[in-house]
Amino acid sequence: MDRRILGFDSPLFSTLQHILDTADDADKSFNSPSRKYVRDAEAMAATPADVKEYPNSYVFVVDMPGLKSGDIKVQVEDDNVLVVSGERKRDAEEKDGAKYVRMERRVGKFMRKFSLPENANTDKISAVCQDGVLTVTVEKLPPPEPKKPKTIDVKIA
Repeated sequence: MDRRILGFDSPLFSTLQHILDTADDADKSFNSPSRKYVRDAEAMAATPADVKEYPNSYVFVVDMPGLKSGDIKVQVEDDNVLVVSGERKRDAEEKDGAKYVRMERRVGKFMRKFSLPENANTDKISAVCQDGVLTVTVEKLPPPEPKKPKTIDVKIA
């Protein structure tokens, strides 16, 4: 069930979750996934993205409403996995006497991982966030040139 529906996105529950995560590190079970793994899976499921292929590049488009560039991290792991991650934080709960009546906007960590094709040039990646939309462009490597036949001189013995 979605934690937001139950009202679990409050700072109190975030603190309790942090305490449980600390306790979880001390008591690891080999049969069940850790809370961190479950949270990462939830973060990935809650971060939709579009992927486009152009003749010379791959473009990944992810909605990031209300985030600044400092809140977003774009990395390449293991030479072929593009990782887009970050965290959306809730404003101070009580400011100028205001209290939340309803909290529906998603807060917390987000993450998406994309396996890059072999022809992706991981040295030429650019990321731009404009109007709440992150666009990551990964250029393609040029196709390998066809091998030319090698001519061998025949000598007369």
